[in-house]
Amino acid sequence: MAAAPDERYQVWIDQSLCTGDGLCVQEASNVFEFDIDGLAYVKDDAGELLTDAGARADVPADTFDEVVLSARKCPGLCIHVVRTSDGVEVEGPDAQ
Repeated sequence: MAAAPDERYQVWIDQSLCTGDGLCVQEASNVFEFDIDGLAYVKDDAGELLTDAGARADVPADTFDEVVLSARKCPGLCIHVVRTSDGVEVEGPDAQ
């Protein structure tokens, strides 16, 4: 799946399903990071960890493919990639 050139996307992680496997951190370390609890979280544009439940981070255009791959490979099925314009999940457990 390729990102539409003028479309923006966000990603969030359901930590209640996160297995701490780390595939997402390996694939896109500029978007995902572990916290001290051993679970993965998203980071904002400044690299700050967003630890609030359901916190969303913008997906950089040059990292879109890696974020999508992370969602596909995630053993916990906890990564959600949504189109910003309408909130539709394009990759993750609720994608249509």
